[in-house]
Amino acid sequence: MDNKYDVVVVGGGILGTFHAYHAMELGMKVCLVEKDNYPKGATTQNFGQVVPSGMNTKWQKYGRESLRIYKEIQSQFDISIRQNGTVYLASNEEEEQLLVELRAINNNNEYSSKMLTKSECLERYPGLRRDYVKAGLFFPDEVTVEPRTMIHRLQEYLVAQKGLEIKTGFLVSSCERTGSGIEVRSSMGESIFGKKVIICNGSDFKNLYPELFAQSDLEVSKLQMMQTKPQENYTLKGSILTGWSIRRYEAFYECPSYHEIKAKELPDTPQKNWGVHILFKQALDGSVILGDSHQYADAAHADDLGYDLDMDIDNFMVQEAKKIIQLPNYEIQRRWYGMYSQCKTSDIFKKIIDEDIHIVTGIGGKGMTGSAGFSKKNIAKILNR
Repeated sequence: MDNKYDVVVVGGGILGTFHAYHAMELGMKVCLVEKDNYPKGATTQNFGQVVPSGMNTKWQKYGRESLRIYKEIQSQFDISIRQNGTVYLASNEEEEQLLVELRAINNNNEYSSKMLTKSECLERYPGLRRDYVKAGLFFPDEVTVEPRTMIHRLQEYLVAQKGLEIKTGFLVSSCERTGSGIEVRSSMGESIFGKKVIICNGSDFKNLYPELFAQSDLEVSKLQMMQTKPQENYTLKGSILTGWSIRRYEAFYECPSYHEIKAKELPDTPQKNWGVHILFKQALDGSVILGDSHQYADAAHADDLGYDLDMDIDNFMVQEAKKIIQLPNYEIQRRWYGMYSQCKTSDIFKKIIDEDIHIVTGIGGKGMTGSAGFSKKNIAKILNR
């Protein structure tokens, strides 16, 4: 029957799409279902940075495999991948020390990086303020993507060249075992069947399994970002991460000096209260994306984060960005926020129901970087390959 599949994936974001991709790579007949007409959640509302350098040792392995997968697909079909590297810019001696230590860790892991002097940073990144930068650490293999187009191009590639079936506007109302396998039923009464069902729809799985959701330790993070007008005759290559990123990203937790340096920080600052670390990335149209902030709430109370943009946060981020890079203009043409779910006590949320229904969600801010690599290992485990 046309409505029977080896694998049904619920959720058309980056995590679900790559589970579908790797299932097809293993020869499975796959259907991907998405509740909206197209993906528009966290997968499209982020910076589009693929930065294994910012991950701890465990997840960096997934991130590096993701890089390989992204580049392999890009060689066959344009999904907006650009290999232009990532740089971390230290603003003082403590941050420079963390960069030196991270480079040693990455050398040991055989992951390429290069320390940059102050002069090299100033030469590479036009507009970078001399009174801000102390040193840099550059990762040449890392890439950027255009998040608002990448997932659509990726799915277009999978449909056209890999045979993926996608059903949009398919809001799943139930997922239960029947004599024909696992029946995935939509709110409109359409049913499809899978030998395995993988649910990757963020915190929306609460509608299917409310008790499981209530027992989970999921929380939601709200991130504010903005985009300048196009910068005339100006090029800023790659992902630019700054001193506050160095003090925030998981990779630096493994540095010997990290905890001592963090202990010296003032606890009650706008940066801390709003979870701000300043990032820059130039989009294809020449505009520059700036951000971002992090506000948290338990997933069951995500509405408490509100639906508005906090202009105090945006104004603070612009003010701090100007202390780092002097762009030709800081005229903002667009502002938005993204929401993603993550776990408080583990790095991802995984539950198995009735042996053949797998919930995989709560990947948090690791989604764009880690999903492709993690999904490869996870789907092999689910399918016993």
